[in-house]
Amino acid sequence: MNEHTPHGRYTTLLGERYYHIAHYDQMPPFFMSLVSSADHWLFISSTGGLTAGRINADSALFPYETDDKITAHSELTGSKTLLRLEGVVWEPFSSRSDGRYQRERHLYKNNTGNKLVFEEINHDLGLTMRVMWRTSDRFGFVRSCWLENVGDKTRHIELLDGVQNVLPAGATAALQTTLSNLLHAYKRNELVAEVGLGIFALSATLSDRAAPSESLLATAVWQTGLDAHGYLLSSGQVDGFRHGRALTSEQDICGQAGSYFVYTTLELAPQQSQQWHIVADVNQDHSALVRTLHFLRQSPTQIGDEMETHIARDTAELAAIVGSADGGQQTAQENVATHHFANTLFNVMRGGIFADGYNLPTADVRDFLHTRNRPIAHKYAAELEQLPAQLPLPELIRWAQAQNDPALLRLCYEYLPLRFSRRHGDPSRPWNQFAINLKKVDGSPKLDYQGNWRDIFQNWEPLARTYPTYLPSIIAKFLNATTADGYNPYRVTRNGIEWEVPEPHNPWANIGYWSDHQIIYLQKLLEMAEQTAPGQLSRLLNEPIYSYANVPYRLRPYAEMLTDWTNTIEFDWAVEERVNAAVAHLGTDGKLLLDETGHVQHVTLLEKMLVLLLAKLANFVPDGGIWMNTQRPEWNDANNALVGKGISVVTAAYLTRFVTFWQGQLAHETAEQFAVNPTLATLFHQLHTAFQNAQPHLDAGFTPATRKGLMDELGTAVTTYRAAIYTHGVPATPTALPRQTIHDFLALTHHYLNETLRTNLRPDGLAHTYNVLHLSPAGVEIEPLYLMLEGQVALLSAGLLTPAETVQLLQKMRHSDLYRADQHSYMLYPKRELAGFLHKNNVPAAKIAPLNLVQALQAKGDPALFRQDADGVYHFNGRFHNADDVATTLDNLAQNPTYAPLVASERKAILSLFEETFNHRAFTGRSGTFFAYEGLGSIYWHMVAKLLLAVQEVYQRAVANGDDAAVISALAAHYYDIRAGLGYEKSPEVYGAFPTDPTPTPRGAQEPNSRA
Repeated sequence: MNEHTPHGRYTTLLGERYYHIAHYDQMPPFFMSLVSSADHWLFISSTGGLTAGRINADSALFPYETDDKITAHSELTGSKTLLRLEGVVWEPFSSRSDGRYQRERHLYKNNTGNKLVFEEINHDLGLTMRVMWRTSDRFGFVRSCWLENVGDKTRHIELLDGVQNVLPAGATAALQTTLSNLLHAYKRNELVAEVGLGIFALSATLSDRAAPSESLLATAVWQTGLDAHGYLLSSGQVDGFRHGRALTSEQDICGQAGSYFVYTTLELAPQQSQQWHIVADVNQDHSALVRTLHFLRQSPTQIGDEMETHIARDTAELAAIVGSADGGQQTAQENVATHHFANTLFNVMRGGIFADGYNLPTADVRDFLHTRNRPIAHKYAAELEQLPAQLPLPELIRWAQAQNDPALLRLCYEYLPLRFSRRHGDPSRPWNQFAINLKKVDGSPKLDYQGNWRDIFQNWEPLARTYPTYLPSIIAKFLNATTADGYNPYRVTRNGIEWEVPEPHNPWANIGYWSDHQIIYLQKLLEMAEQTAPGQLSRLLNEPIYSYANVPYRLRPYAEMLTDWTNTIEFDWAVEERVNAAVAHLGTDGKLLLDETGHVQHVTLLEKMLVLLLAKLANFVPDGGIWMNTQRPEWNDANNALVGKGISVVTAAYLTRFVTFWQGQLAHETAEQFAVNPTLATLFHQLHTAFQNAQPHLDAGFTPATRKGLMDELGTAVTTYRAAIYTHGVPATPTALPRQTIHDFLALTHHYLNETLRTNLRPDGLAHTYNVLHLSPAGVEIEPLYLMLEGQVALLSAGLLTPAETVQLLQKMRHSDLYRADQHSYMLYPKRELAGFLHKNNVPAAKIAPLNLVQALQAKGDPALFRQDADGVYHFNGRFHNADDVATTLDNLAQNPTYAPLVASERKAILSLFEETFNHRAFTGRSGTFFAYEGLGSIYWHMVAKLLLAVQEVYQRAVANGDDAAVISALAAHYYDIRAGLGYEKSPEVYGAFPTDPTPTPRGAQEPNSRA
C-alpha cells in the first residue's frame, strides 16, 4: 500500500467518533446520505455534489437529480470555496485544482450518521480546509467550515465561500426536471445586507392562467463567523474571482439561478484557524424570516452557541430514536456496533419507532378510530373520553375486549403509535417517491407510518424483538389486510391499505400480487409471538376479530391462466367504485370486506391462516414449487419476467416452514374444532381430496400427465372458490372444521412440499430457486432456471436440511459461481457474459432460405421483417423488441393478399426463428440484462444478510439438539465467513465506499439508503 492508497479507520474528530476514509479521491465516486431526527434529507457524492431538502423532493434546497447527475454536477451545485493568496488560486475539493498542488483529501462520517466532513490538506500552501455538513430542526442545513494554517508562515488570504444552485421555495421536482429554464425566469435572489441574509424566492408561482398566484415562501441562507466584505447571490462573478478580478456585492438578482457567497480577507498566523458557518433552510414564510433577522442581530458567539446547542440536541434525539429500538451497542469491535446502529437506524426510518413505548395517547387512538371507522368512533366516544390521557397497550386491549365488539377490538389491536416512518427513495432509485412527514401542521409530532407491504413487515420484525407485546397488533395489521382469495395489497399505512390501479399509458405501472414474502414475513412474526408469549396465538385462533381486504383484483379462472399466464388479473371497476363510496361513508374501513348490513365482516385467526395456505397450495406444481400466476415476481423485482411461466421453489420452502409451525401449534391445541366460513371449508376438503388422490404419484414420481392432473384438480377447486367469494362474498355463518382433519391435511401437504424441495436439489449439491413451467401435449414439464442465492437461503430457512447437510451446502456455495472473490461474498446469481451488440441478432442466410415470405419481401426491398447486411447475414428489424412485435408485423403483412398465404404457412417458423435467435424463453427479467441494483454481478446485502441469519438459525438448532461438535464448529466457521463479506467488515478501498450498501460490479457501494 503506497501513501496515497485509500484506507479507513475509526478516529476521534471534534470530540466525536468518526469513520475516516483517507485519500477517498483515489476511489471511484460513491454516494452517501446523511440522516436527521427531523424531516431533512441529504444525499451527497464523494465528488461534493449534493441534493438536500425537507420532507420530499418538492421542498429541495439544491436540485433533486439522479445520483449520476449529482456526482457530475459538483462544480455547479452545493459547496464551493476559492482562496486567492500570493498570486495563486486554490479551490479545495475541486477537480480544477487537480495536479496543481501536493495535497491529500480525507472524508469522515460520524458513527451516528448525521455528520459528514470533507478535508483537504494543501502541503504546498500549508493550509487545511474542512467542510462539514450537518442538520438542525431549528436552523435547517448547516455547512461548517474550518481553514487552518498548518504551515510556518503567516498567510494573507482572499476568501470566496458559499453554496451554488440554491433553489427558491416552490421549485418542485417536476419543475426542476422539465421547466428549469422557465423556472429561472421567475427566480429572484435578494440580500438583507445588514445581517447577510439571502432570500431566494419566486416572483410568482409558475402559471399560464389569467389569475394572480403569489409565491409566499422562500429559501433563506445566511452566514456567521466571517467579517464579510460583500455577498454574491449568483455564480456570475465566481470565474472573475478565479482570474483575479474585483467583486461587486450583489443585492438583488433576477432571472438567474441562486447562489450564496460571502467574500472576505483573512490573515492566518501559523497554527491559527478560522471557523464559519453557512446555514440554509427551505419553505420560510415572512414570520420565519423576521425571526431569523432578529436572531442574526445577536453576536456571532451567541448565534454559534445556540446553533451548536440545537445540533447537539438533535443528534441526541437521533441517538435516542435508535436506542429505543435497541440500536445502541458497546462492544470491543467498533465496526460491529456502528453497523448495528446504522442497520437499526435505517430500519426505523422505514418502519418507524413506537413513540412512547407501550404508552398510548388516547387522543390519537380516538383520531385513529375516527379515520378508520366513524360509526365505531362515535359509538364509543363517551367511553374514550373517560380513559386516561395515556393508556398502556394491554389496558387498551382489555378495555376493548370488555365492550364485546369485534370491530372495536380489531381496530384497537391494529392501532400502532409509530413515528419516524417514511416512504423510502433516494437519487439512486428516483422511481421511489420518498416523503418524510413527521410533523402535523402545527409542528407537533405526527404519529404515522406507511410503506410497501414487503418493506414494512420486514422492518417491523426486528422492531418487534424490542417491543414483543406489540406482536399481536402487528400480526393483526398483517392479517386484516389480506384478501379472501389469499393475497395482500401493495401498501400499508396507518390509515389502512392502498392498492395499485391500472394506468394503461404508464409502462412502469402494473397491478398484481407478490407472494413469497407474504408467508415468510408472517411466519417470522408468528414464531416470535409464540416464543415471547407462549399460548397467545392459541387464545386468538377461534376469535372472529380479523377482516378481509376488499382489493378489486379478480383472479381469472385457472383454465384462462393456462392460455395467457401473464394477464391473470382483472380490475373490477365496479368494486372500486363501491369501495370508494364505502370509504366516504364509513372511513377507511370501507376498504375491507363488508357484510350485507354494511359492517366489516370478521373471521377467525385460523381462517385467515388457512386462506393464505390454501391460496398457495392451490398453485402447487409437483416437483416444481408454487406457480407464480399473480402478475408479480417474488422478492427480486428484477426477475419480473418469471410472472406466469415461473414456479417458485422459494415459496415452497417458506411454505414448508409455515406448515411445520402450524403442525406444532395444533399438536398442542385443546380445541377440537375451529370456525371457518363454509366456502373456505369446501375448498379445504377439495384440496385435501386432491392431494390424497395423487399420493401414489408422489411416492412413484410424477409424470407430466399426472402433474398436470393434480394441477387441474387444484386449479379447478380454487377457481370455484374465487367465483363464489367474488360473486356472493364470504358467508357470514361459519361451519366447523375438526382439528384432526386440519392436522392430517398439514401432514400430507408437508410431505408434498418436502419431496418437492428434495427434488430441487441440484446434482452439484445446491438448490434450484425457480423453475419454468412448460405446457405440452404430454402435460406439464419443468425446466430449472440458473443458480440463484435466493434458493439456497430459502432451503436453509425451510428446516429441511440437517445441520450436516447444511454444512455440505455451504461448502458447495463457497466454491460455486455465486461466490465473488473480490468482495468475499455471494452474488444474487452467477455473472454471465452477455453477447456484444455485433454478436446478437445475426441470422445465417441458410436459415432464411426456406422462408418464402422473407424472400418475397427481400425482392421488393421491404425490411418489415429482416435486413440483409453486406456480409449476407440477416438481421431482424431493429424496431423489434420481442415476439409480440414480430407477430404484429406478420398480422399487418397478412392484410396484403400477396403475403397472406405466406404468412399463414410460415408464421410459426418465423416466430420460432426469432426465439432461436434471442432465447427469450430463458428471459427472467431485467436481472439478466442490466449491471447494477439486482443485476448481473450484484451483491445484494439483503439476501446475504438473510443467508447469514439462516445459517445462524441452523447453528442454534444444532446446539439446542446437541449435534456433533464438528458440525457445530463448521457452522460457526461458515457464519463468520459469510459475515466477513458484509460491508462493515471490509475496508473502503475493497468495498468502494463507507463500509455499507449494495455493491454492483465494478463500482462499489452505490445505494445510500441500504444497510447490511
